[in-house]
Amino acid sequence: MKRQYFGTDGIRGTVGQAPITPDFVLRLAHAVGRVLKQTEVRPTVLIGKDTRISGYMLESALESGFNSAGVDVVLLGPLPTPGVAYLTRTLRASLGVVISASHNPFADNGIKFFSAQGSKLPDAWELAVEAALEQPPVWAASSDLGKSRRLDDAAGRYIEFCKSTFASDLTLKGVKIVVDGAHGAAYQVAPKVFHELGAEVITIGCAPDGLNINHEVGATHPQALVDAVREHGAHYGIALDGDADRLQLVDGEGRLFNGDEILYLMVKERLSRGGKTASKRAGEAVTGVVGTLMTNMAVELALKARAVELVRANVGDRYVLEELEKRSWLLGGEGSGHLLALDKHSTGDGIVSALQVLQACIRSGETLAELLADVTLFPQILINVRLTPGQDWKSNLHLTAATAAVEAELGDTGRVLIRASGTEPLVRVMVEARDADQAQACAQRIADTLRV
Repeated sequence: MKRQYFGTDGIRGTVGQAPITPDFVLRLAHAVGRVLKQTEVRPTVLIGKDTRISGYMLESALESGFNSAGVDVVLLGPLPTPGVAYLTRTLRASLGVVISASHNPFADNGIKFFSAQGSKLPDAWELAVEAALEQPPVWAASSDLGKSRRLDDAAGRYIEFCKSTFASDLTLKGVKIVVDGAHGAAYQVAPKVFHELGAEVITIGCAPDGLNINHEVGATHPQALVDAVREHGAHYGIALDGDADRLQLVDGEGRLFNGDEILYLMVKERLSRGGKTASKRAGEAVTGVVGTLMTNMAVELALKARAVELVRANVGDRYVLEELEKRSWLLGGEGSGHLLALDKHSTGDGIVSALQVLQACIRSGETLAELLADVTLFPQILINVRLTPGQDWKSNLHLTAATAAVEAELGDTGRVLIRASGTEPLVRVMVEARDADQAQACAQRIADTLRV
């Protein structure tokens, strides 16, 4: 059965257009409540949100939908997505719900869910919810309606959790950090975490008005952070996105580091302390990490030099997590800054990932650039080719031949990735090589075979 509403990260869209309307969201919560009640008599659901103005409306709709199915609700207020996951697990709730469209502009919003263990839910659960949506509602009797309450110290609990992931024998005293909260869910939490660990904190993107989330700030617009780090002479800059599950870092020179580089640094730091990047299975240590189809080849080669295997999952932190769990590995991530350290948290967490990097720098006495001196990212050239209606690109013999020729030319110094867009009639041609001009020429040769 194909999912009608759920995408790779919950349900997302433009507010006021299906499915992000209050009537649908109420029906969605009611359907989720009915699925929960198949295994629990009195489920409890946590609801957190980012700072979009539409969050108030959608929160009310979710609350009503859950209550109407006999599900109790705990309202957390604005809180990062990983904070909701953490509290869902520690409070033994049945489900965690986040109202957010992550790095999208304010006009969008979405709903995503976490299991009782604080992890993403499987496809089978989403299909069960969609099946329940097709059924008429079964309103709970007045005596069985769910109740709602607000958890006033949700942010404080999450702050303490974040601080607990930083080595207790280290401090951030003497470190100046610019924190960019993207005018999003971490606008209060993130500055407090770094300040309470001893850092001097300068904030940008921490004044949400409901309409400015991700607007020219945050992980998707890192130039604001680069400029602020240089202006204030800070040692580091930390940029989060609207729901604070992704991270971009800037050093004191204003150099930007992406998720691929941060993932490598996290692996290097673990190995330097004699740790492993995986748990033990069958009595042997399995050392490896999970990236995606887009993970830079330079990182793959640098990991290989340290005898660390890189496995590539489909793009999306959901798929990275699935591979990690399948292999009992701990570390994974994407270039976008979604990073997973499963011995620290059950889901990607921008603040926790930043703390892992700062811990590595302080413990080693080296800068980010020094720690990453053995990784120089390969240029990645991406060309999007729009398809004509009915165009069968997979059977294109010219494409097959051109791809084979480019792969032979690059050998082990580059790679080719061709994939269809999941949302538009496009084929994405990516070529990665040590030399930018070669990557550009090779990508163009392949792309030209698709143009009719």
